[in-house]
Formats: sequence, C-alpha cells, structure tokens
Amino acid sequence: MTVTLERADLPEAGGDRTVVGANLSLPLFRTLSGVLAGHPYLKVVVDRAEGTWHLLDTRVHPFHVNYIATRVLGMTLDELDAELDAFNASVYTDPERRFLLGVLSLHTDQAEDGSECPFLVLETTEADTMPGPLLEEFHHFVRSRVDGRLPLLLKPANHGQELELASISEAHVPRILSHTLFGNRTRTCLNPGEAEGRLRHFRTPAEYEAAAAELGWADIVAMPRLPDDVPRVAGFINTAPITPLSHTNVLASGWGIPNAIVRDLDALVRRDGLDGAWVRYRVSEDSVTLEPLAAPPELNKPAWHQQRIRIETPLLEEEAPVLALHRLRRTDRDTYGTKAANLGELHHVLDSRTADLTEFYARPRPPRRDLLGHLGARLGEHEASREELRAAAARCVAETVRAPEGVALPFRLHHLFLTSSPALQQGIGKLKMALELEAFDVVDPLCLNLQHLVRTTPMPEEVTRAITASVPALLAGGHRMVVRSSSNAEDLPGFSAAGIYDSVTTVRGEDQLMDAVRQVWASLLSPRSVRLRHQVGICLDDTYMGVIVQEYLPASLGGVLVTCNPTRREDFRTVYVNCTPGSPERVVDGTVLPHQYLYNTVEGGGRTLDVGTSGQDLPPRTRDALARLALTGRLLQSHFSADDPDDALDIEWLMTDEGAFRLVQIRPYAR
Repeated sequence: MTVTLERADLPEAGGDRTVVGANLSLPLFRTLSGVLAGHPYLKVVVDRAEGTWHLLDTRVHPFHVNYIATRVLGMTLDELDAELDAFNASVYTDPERRFLLGVLSLHTDQAEDGSECPFLVLETTEADTMPGPLLEEFHHFVRSRVDGRLPLLLKPANHGQELELASISEAHVPRILSHTLFGNRTRTCLNPGEAEGRLRHFRTPAEYEAAAAELGWADIVAMPRLPDDVPRVAGFINTAPITPLSHTNVLASGWGIPNAIVRDLDALVRRDGLDGAWVRYRVSEDSVTLEPLAAPPELNKPAWHQQRIRIETPLLEEEAPVLALHRLRRTDRDTYGTKAANLGELHHVLDSRTADLTEFYARPRPPRRDLLGHLGARLGEHEASREELRAAAARCVAETVRAPEGVALPFRLHHLFLTSSPALQQGIGKLKMALELEAFDVVDPLCLNLQHLVRTTPMPEEVTRAITASVPALLAGGHRMVVRSSSNAEDLPGFSAAGIYDSVTTVRGEDQLMDAVRQVWASLLSPRSVRLRHQVGICLDDTYMGVIVQEYLPASLGGVLVTCNPTRREDFRTVYVNCTPGSPERVVDGTVLPHQYLYNTVEGGGRTLDVGTSGQDLPPRTRDALARLALTGRLLQSHFSADDPDDALDIEWLMTDEGAFRLVQIRPYAR
C-alpha cells in the first residue's frame, strides 16, 4: 500500500520538487515527471548505503550524475567534470556501486472493456552493466515503494541486461522488451522538423498516382508508404511502419523536411477535417503534432528554389580505362563516380592499414578532453598509446569487413555511347532547351523518350569490347552479376540522390550485361532525377554515370547502418543498424520492416528497437557481430569524414553465409 505525501510535505511549486524517501503515487509521479518520446517519465536514484531513494524533479535535474555529485556527495560541477569518466564508471559499471540509477516511465494498456490501464516501466541507462542480481534488487526496491495498484515492469536497457535476466523468472521480475513496448507506438519521429502546408492524404497508391502530377512544394504528403519517386514537398507522413533508413526518409533528411509515422492519421483527418486543410506539422523525438491553421499561411518559396549545388566537371579523358575497384581512390570520383571512388578508397583503407581511424574519438567532447580511453576499452587496449590505438583500430576494421571486388566503368564510356547516336544527341538538346525555358509540361515526355532510346540504342563496338574484356571470368562462367550506378550527381552536400538511380541485381551473360549498363545509364535521364537535379541547379551537360560491375554474392543477412541516431543527431555515441534476411535493398525499398538496433560505440552495449516483419529478434551471437560492425562503421567515419569527423556515414552491407561482412556502398549520410 502506498503512503502518499500530505500537502504540507509537497515542495514549493516554483522550486525544486525532488522528494527523498517517500513512496510514489500516481499524483506525485505526475507532479515530478517530464515527457520523453511522448511518455511521462521520472528519474530515480536508489542509495543502497542509506536504504532510500530520490525522486528527481525532472525539470530541475535532467542528469542523474549531476544530482548525485552535487546534492548527495557535495561535489562541485567542476570537480565532477574533472573526474567524469571515473564517476560514471562508479555508478554504471562498478559491481559494488552505491547508487542504482534509473527512469520510471508511465504507459497505458487497454483492458477488455476498452478502459485504459496505466502501468510503469523501470529501466537503467543504455550504458549500465547492472548484472542480474542487481537488476532484481533494483526492481524489488522500486516495487516496494510504488503504488501497488500500478503494475511495474523492468525493461532491459541493453542486450547484456537481457542475457543477465534470462536466468531470472519473469514471475519474480516482470519485464518487457523495448521493441514490445514501442513496436506499436502510434506516432514515431523519422526526421525532425516543422512545416506549414496543405495536407494531402492518400489511402492507396492509386489515389496518389491520380494526384501526383499536381503535388507542389507547399504540400504535406501522407500515405501508408510513400513511393521512392515522391517529389520534393514540404513534409512526409507515413501511416504504416517504416524504417528511418528508407529511401524516402533519407530524402526527407537531405531535404530538411519533417517525416513521421502517424498511425492514427485516419482518425485525426475524420475528427478535424484535415484532408486538404492547411496545417502546422511538427516532428520531434518526443512528439508528432498536426495543428489545423485557421487560414492559409503566407508562404514564400522555400530556400531550395534558389539552391545551387556545385558539381565538379566530369573528366572524360580518352585514356581512362575500366579499372578494378581496388585500383581507385576517392579522388577518382570525377572520372568513375562517387560510389565507385568510395569503394576504391575502402579497399585502400583495408589493405594499406595506414589511415588514422581514431580521429572521431580524439576530438574534444567537453568536459572530456577526448574519448580515446573509451576507444581503448572497445578495442581491448585499455592502456594503449595513440599510435597503438591507431594500429588496433586498423586491425579491427580489416578483421571485421571486406570491400567488394568488381570493376568500374568510367564516364568516358557513357560519353562515347551518347555521342554515337544522333537521335540521342537531338533528344538531349531538346531536353536542355525545355529545362532552360522551364517548359515542364514537356520535360517528362522528353525524358521518357530519351530513356527508351538509351535502352534500345546499339552499344558501340568500342564500348562493348571495353566492358566485356573487364569481366571475362564472370561472363565465361555464367556467374550472376550486379550492375550498380555510380554518378557524379549524388552524395553531394545538399543532394543525396538516394534511390533515384537504378541498379540491376539479376544479370547473367553478355546480352544482359549490356542491357543492364544501358538501364543504369538511362536512369540518369528519368523524369524524376532530371527534375530534382534541375531544382538545385545541376546542369545536364555536367552529369554523367559511371557503372560498377560485381559478381553477385549471396547474403544470409543484409542491411544499412548510419553512424548516428537518425532521430537525435546530437547523440554522438550511437550507430543505428537495420538488417533483414537477404539483400540490403530490402531495407531501404520498404518491402519489409527490418530489424532495428542502436549500438553505443563509446561506453559500449546495444539494444533492439524493432524486430520488424520477422517478429523475432536475431540470436545473441549475430547481435554481437552487428555491434562489431557498428564500431567498424564509426572507425571508418574518421577517414571518410575527414573534413568533419562528426559527419555521419551511410553504409550498405551484407553478411555471407559464413558470417563475413562485405560493405557494398559507403557514402555521407544526408543531414
């Protein structure tokens, strides 16, 4: 039974409402709590030495450690900052720790009669290594001091805690996993932002297709799953679950527009008459809202209408040969395209082991001078020098991943093909004139006609010889090949081009190879890719397509990782990993909902966010391998984001049946 506080015991409304030693009722919880990810929450500190607990006023005390240091131990913040890592170790990893730190969050379930049933969830921080007995003690301590009418479930904060709890009866410690608790969340942030615009709600693809041509920059498009060819608009809303790493959300991120999952949109539209209405749409990590506007706002054309993306002049030298990927470097992007050049650079990093992969951890992270000590812990090199850490980081990456083998076709071959056909040259001239005159009513038909010409125009003999001579073993053996795009008009600051160019993954023999190369070249002239490039000032004359040809490699698991938390970019610790059986393309094209994980690459540990379409989590050994892959992605970030080591990477990868990782694409993550 809960002992509630008398009115005289409650703190002053304007001051610090923190309570020590009292039992927790629902009214007191609401008095002290804040809101996180849409749910009320309260920070708690159990003092094992004193046999009591502290219920923190979230508004006044956002950090557990600051409260313990200053209010319980009498330290100054400067003293805490000077010993922050050691202090964190004493409260998060010391098996004999005095304090147990956690968060209580309030949730509701629905009873059979339709009424709401509140319950509390207790969890530690993600980096906490609390073992099973301590988790059990923590739960029992809190359980004995919380209103007995409120169910209390323990949520493991990381995979390590899940394993620790496996031997403890759920009857003794009731629990809930993160993906179970949040898997059916009504509203989920995908890309933070705010927009005012006209809500266009499409319930089926057919409804969308009927209206797609009239969509403009002031529209907010809502439908179960947005198509990859959605135009640039003011905001996206998905009414069905999708990953933050989908092509459409990468576009939202690159365009800086809000995007969220809003499962109850149908109800909101019916209740407030929002379809076709002007709304203010806000998306943050903690909330997603749609606010009807009394009148259409005064909207000015967005800044991207004046945006001009700089693109390097493509190099079309006659001597540029077809090259094996391992012979390329990042500086070859103006001859072979960004994707091919980055894969060549990856080969260099893995083979030479001369790159410094520690720069991300060497940066100052106030109040810390750097994170090199944390890197040493992750690599098992606790007392290593900077030089030793560099060597250990290079070994870790080289032992964890490999770069794909294959060849890169230069822009020169694309240029030779285009100039071999007067019909193609005439069609390109007409398209350039239409773009200059902004005659957009004829741009799409001209693009479609050009694409047809590209796919059907015979390949010049010189081009055919260059391509077939580069992959004789694959052609002679009848091997399945993958043909990927590698343009100079992608992965640019302000223009990611995610999903707008084609790749072909089912290629066998010379005829199919030639067809696939032409299809990749044709994707450079799709109506959507032409419109998007024109909107940001990328000239058609400067745009060329390189091609990557690789042997198809079967995968037991494929996915994408980004070296940040897509919904909370300021969180520099975490790497976000998505995966699903088979090809990584299944993650980004939205055909399945992938497994989703967050891995902490500073203090260590990982947690499952969603088990996706499969309904089951991956085995612990596979999750441990993904943790190593996440660390590898973070280390590669130091090299590929050399201008700013905090710029995130987007990496596509696959795991072979033998459990080896292959990276098939590496590029900047749109920000």
